[in-house]
Amino acid sequence: MRKPRDIDAELKALQEKAKALKARQRTQLGELVIATGADTLDMETLAGLLLNAVDEKHADKREGWRRRGAEFFQRRARRNANGAGDTASGADGNTGGAASLGGGAETG
Repeated sequence: MRKPRDIDAELKALQEKAKALKARQRTQLGELVIATGADTLDMETLAGLLLNAVDEKHADKREGWRRRGAEFFQRRARRNANGAGDTASGADGNTGGAASLGGGAETG
């Protein structure tokens, strides 16, 4: 006979995984803000920029922003591949480097 499933345990495991993914997303967003230098902006300016970026009226500008972001990650990846910067952290002082900042499906 088949062993019954422990639905409560499975649900708890899924909730813990979701919590870990949300924490990872927050960490990666923070790393991205620091890596781009946006941490030098005051919170109101940064919030305004982000709100502008998601505004429907700026949809035509998004492609240019996307290209510029892709170039940013490519430069970081090349710099990390060439061994530039500190071995314990990226050239900008952040741990994780470009790989941790690359927007995977789990950050969506």
